[in-house]
Amino acid sequence: MKYASLIEQYRSGPAALRAATAGMTREQLAARPVAGKWSTLEVLCHLADFEPIYADRMKRVLAEDNPHLPSGDPDLFQARLAYSSRDAAEELAVIESVRSQMARILKTLPEADFLRTGKHSMDGPLALYVLLERITIHIPHHLELIREKLKALGLPATS
Repeated sequence: MKYASLIEQYRSGPAALRAATAGMTREQLAARPVAGKWSTLEVLCHLADFEPIYADRMKRVLAEDNPHLPSGDPDLFQARLAYSSRDAAEELAVIESVRSQMARILKTLPEADFLRTGKHSMDGPLALYVLLERITIHIPHHLELIREKLKALGLPATS
């Protein structure tokens, strides 16, 4: 299948995230060692909030004809959804669970389904494969930011 490698990258993303944050204390997770940037805990919460959103978008594209795909403002989520009170292990579990379920669904699809589209409220028409590409690179993007925080805290960063 043309998309098998992308699906595997998507499915395996949470393992790298778990490795990068392994052994961090609650204080280290909540620290903001880089001025103007979210803490590692806030990054985990952001990822856990947007995994189900992307899964919902992908499911809607598969189940409905050209569905509406609403956007979400990450800063509003961070400001209003108790990021500082949430638990890192729970956030990681959400990310892993959503990706595991969605990867199982994606593996069953014929290639033609990856061309199905929905209409994003800001970006216009988006194909399933584009949604999958975007969410697949979401964790690697944030891993770079987490490594920056680890370095600023004087902690070893995984590669």
